[in-house]
Amino acid sequence: MSQPTVLVLQHPQLSQCDLAALSFLPAFVKSDYLFNQTTLRVPVTADFRLPEQVGATLMAQHIDFAILPDLPFEHLGLIVSDMDSTFITIECVDEIAAGVGLKDQVTAITERSMRGELDFEASLRARVALLKGLPEGELQYVYEHVLQPSPGAEWLLKECKQHGVRFMLVSGGFTYFTERLRQKYGLDYAFANQLTAQAGQLTGTLSGQIIDAQAKADLLAEYTQKLDLQPNQTLAMGDGANDIPMIQAAGFGVAYHAKPKTQAAANIQVRFGGLDVVRKWFR
Repeated sequence: MSQPTVLVLQHPQLSQCDLAALSFLPAFVKSDYLFNQTTLRVPVTADFRLPEQVGATLMAQHIDFAILPDLPFEHLGLIVSDMDSTFITIECVDEIAAGVGLKDQVTAITERSMRGELDFEASLRARVALLKGLPEGELQYVYEHVLQPSPGAEWLLKECKQHGVRFMLVSGGFTYFTERLRQKYGLDYAFANQLTAQAGQLTGTLSGQIIDAQAKADLLAEYTQKLDLQPNQTLAMGDGANDIPMIQAAGFGVAYHAKPKTQAAANIQVRFGGLDVVRKWFR
């Protein structure tokens, strides 16, 4: 028997939005608002496609929407999330570069890499090389004074713990940040790149395996197997081109405030809301 399908709409004040464009759906008038009136789940047929004009009307009101199997959140066994500009609001390497007055230069490389215009590993090494000589204390400053979790991140993690969903942070960024986030929020797993330092200063190099697009997809596959999960019990989310392989490999691939190339690769897009939206796709 096939899984029922739903059209899910989300907005912080959804009950106050104009949803007249959906009145053609017979089930629309019977649908109930959930999650403090921020979410609406409308039963649809398995082959339902939202008319383009209706989608445009919803997006004009900053409403996130997706067509999904009607599943409880505990159906998921594993969420794999990118860190920079997904789990947190910043790109750490860009903010570290501010300490040597090179933020604009590094940000330009980051943007091209995230759009898929540059090889990720080569661009990462080029950016890290620019950090040579920077005091390690700059990392602490970024962590304590600049880094912020994305809206809804802490609630999403609380829901994961309550429903038995494992959470993995996997980043092309740096272990300095992923490890501190893992400890602070009780994340199940965290993987990133290792910056090297000598005499309290960054050397401009990396050590160990590079966490790139393929490594992210490999970690998703490895832990799907370790946790004895089916692919449709996994969700991967990110914003950049190096997230595309894991987004495509997961049962639910989420482009979070993503670059166009990443949006095109995902079957779910979070364009406007925070990470709480990811939880609210499910019952």
